[in-house]
Amino acid sequence: MFRFSLKSTCALCTCLFALLCGSFASFASAQEVVIDGKTYRKISVEEYRDKMKGGWIGQIAGVCWGAPTEFRYLHRMIPEEEMPQWTSEMINDAFGQDDLYVEMTFLHAMEKYGLDVSIRQAGIEFANSEYALWHANVHGRSNLRAGIAPPNSGRPEFSSCSDDIDYQIEADYSGLISPGIMNNAIRMGETFGALMNYGDGLYAGQFIGAMYSEAFFETDVVKIIESALQAIPQECQYAEMVRDVLAWKREFPNDWTACWQKINEKYHENPEYRKHSCSGASSDFNIDVKINGAFVLVGLLYGEGDLDQTIVLATRCGQDSDCNPSSAGGVLFTTLGFKALPPRFSEKLDETRIFSHTQYNFPALLDVCESLATQAVKKEGGFIREEDGVEYYYIPRVKPTPSKLTASANPTDEPLQGEQGNYTPEELKQIKFREYSQKDALEKFFDNFQVSHMGSDMHPGYRAEYRGKKNVFMTHPEDRVVGAILSKEIKASPYKALKFDIAHHRAGDQLGDFELIIKLNGQEVQRETICEETVGSDGWKEIVVDLAPYQGKDLVIELVNQPNGWSWEAAYFADLTWQK
Repeated sequence: MFRFSLKSTCALCTCLFALLCGSFASFASAQEVVIDGKTYRKISVEEYRDKMKGGWIGQIAGVCWGAPTEFRYLHRMIPEEEMPQWTSEMINDAFGQDDLYVEMTFLHAMEKYGLDVSIRQAGIEFANSEYALWHANVHGRSNLRAGIAPPNSGRPEFSSCSDDIDYQIEADYSGLISPGIMNNAIRMGETFGALMNYGDGLYAGQFIGAMYSEAFFETDVVKIIESALQAIPQECQYAEMVRDVLAWKREFPNDWTACWQKINEKYHENPEYRKHSCSGASSDFNIDVKINGAFVLVGLLYGEGDLDQTIVLATRCGQDSDCNPSSAGGVLFTTLGFKALPPRFSEKLDETRIFSHTQYNFPALLDVCESLATQAVKKEGGFIREEDGVEYYYIPRVKPTPSKLTASANPTDEPLQGEQGNYTPEELKQIKFREYSQKDALEKFFDNFQVSHMGSDMHPGYRAEYRGKKNVFMTHPEDRVVGAILSKEIKASPYKALKFDIAHHRAGDQLGDFELIIKLNGQEVQRETICEETVGSDGWKEIVVDLAPYQGKDLVIELVNQPNGWSWEAAYFADLTWQK
């Protein structure tokens, strides 16, 4: 049934006026007009800002609500009774969340250099960030700091995490500044998502951005998902996942747990769908974009438009259960706008607080998004028109053009070579924090020790600083049994002793330990547990290895980071010195 409203009446009047003036050829709906044969979507600047503001609140609420559960439920659903309860005060837990502050780096880069900031400059801005990072983000940033220019920095040849979730959780900004402009969200992915991701890892963020873009004009989540699907290559595994979840929703319309089982069976248990994320193909821990993107869709589809249920179900799916409800909540809240939200989601928000490592409090964040959205509308061929004292965006309907098809497990293109693939000396001067490859770091700071049997978890290698010490080398065991080894062979050793400092992993509630085993010519001579109880107040322990019995003899030294429980098993080495 057609129902008249003030908005539709105003739109009808506008249409009749336009027809009389001869400037409009036809009028499709309250939000769609045709001008000189070209179709435009129309939204007031005020309504755009309200929806964009709602999207940020949904994103913030989702990550704060799900945060206590993050990666605590692996390969299983969260029982209903173990789901945290929302309180209005939780909204202020957002200011230190990487789900939020990373994308604000991208916004600031565009604020400084314009919407068309180059990917190389975007990489320099990301390289200069000082916040904590993990997974694809930390690999990408380390590559940038080592002089590997984007898009090489996010490619699988340079990162074992290129299908990790990182850009998927940071792409919300790209849709929030692209109302009805999916191609802008796609371009943002090619500029910022490629800093740390590739293939499905990149497409995931472009898909999320496209959902936000469509959410300014559509409230039906199925239509939003189907529209956003057109923004990524149809042959990629991520698109396959989206089609699967839509089909399973039709097969199990009222049973989200049955849909979860189907998702888990294909996108967790089948190694063909998790080939290039750092969690590997068999771990219960799964940070691949496909399964986590599927859980975003479970929240949207089975939440049935209910704000709480959308976040709750995306959380209860497990795995990255704060990022996923953040994406789901952000998209749904955008469809409604801030004014339609219950006060419990925003009434306690401290709008004066600055998001960690950014320039933005909440009002400033909204301002920069509106400014960039205006640029995006004009870049797409749209315009702003004032009507009866109200400003409107007129946004042309343009079919999305996906990025080229490739896959992290089988790249269809080659990395850029030479100066194209690396930062120039002039560009490197702009990067405040320099990093080194494992080989270069060992050569420069650890007297040419060699590393072997090192796994990829926790991104081992050079650290410019850790717990107050400079130029640190971090190792991580190959697996639960095989320890990482730093070794050096010395002919006719002139040394009486080897000294170095060592530390375990400690970051927030992440607390690790491991066994340090020291071998000389294959014989174990020392073994110590490195943990909170055995290190000093500064977090470090000095180790002295007696080499006097080996003076004048050939010597092989092995420093083994041996796992003892498989929980944050990293070892940090610093201040290596020899005594003659």
